[in-house]
Amino acid sequence: MRKPLPTHRFGRAMPLLAVLTFAATAHAQAAIRAINPSALPPAHGYSHVVIAPPGRLVSISGQVAMDARGRVVGAGDFRAQCVQVFENLKIALHGAGLDFGDVVRTDMYVTDLEQLAVLREVRAHYLPANAQATSTLVKVDGLFRPELMIEVAAEAVLPDGRKARP
Repeated sequence: MRKPLPTHRFGRAMPLLAVLTFAATAHAQAAIRAINPSALPPAHGYSHVVIAPPGRLVSISGQVAMDARGRVVGAGDFRAQCVQVFENLKIALHGAGLDFGDVVRTDMYVTDLEQLAVLREVRAHYLPANAQATSTLVKVDGLFRPELMIEVAAEAVLPDGRKARP
């Protein structure tokens, strides 16, 4: 038995092209949308508001500058630690079938605000400029190991229809 064609609200059959066009439009509208209201201060390297597409929220624990064996990378070198942290985030994202384009929020904890320009430079290398995540930056007295200088946690959205990696 043949299935009837989908109908719109007036009960007429919709051609397949119209169904495909609607699906493509719905997918395009499901992208992450960044908003920076003009009544808020300028946002440099982040967005004040992000509207995420329908999907599942993925939380990534704070990543620090440690390699797969648990050794600190870049002791005393803030740039090297930033790169390791964002590489660890990339590994975590890829493990869930995501990339930095799916990130909607970062929480960054640093021990030295004098290094903010370095952090912004490294972060900009990983996070796409056209879809900046929201972000919080907090100066802390220290992290769980004294030689660590930065920790970054992230939230991303696994869009509906995309499979998570096991």
